[in-house]
Amino acid sequence: MTNKPEQTFRLGAVKATIWKNQGKNDQPFYSVSIARVYKQGDSWKETTSFGKDDLPKLGLVAEEAYRFILSNSLHSDES
Repeated sequence: MTNKPEQTFRLGAVKATIWKNQGKNDQPFYSVSIARVYKQGDSWKETTSFGKDDLPKLGLVAEEAYRFILSNSLHSDES
């Protein structure tokens, strides 16, 4: 069984993927993978290497990921 992402934010070729995990005492926690996608031949690839023009986009998708996690963490604390 494959774990599906909780949410993905993308700006151009830069994306942040949020994963929800279960910790001790079934307490959920989130992790984030940030990558740049590119096409090589007919295949799509991902890398964690970024050029200078990618950095503003990286910051923006990281901010969106942070807001998503913060919002969802607050909601889970209320239940």
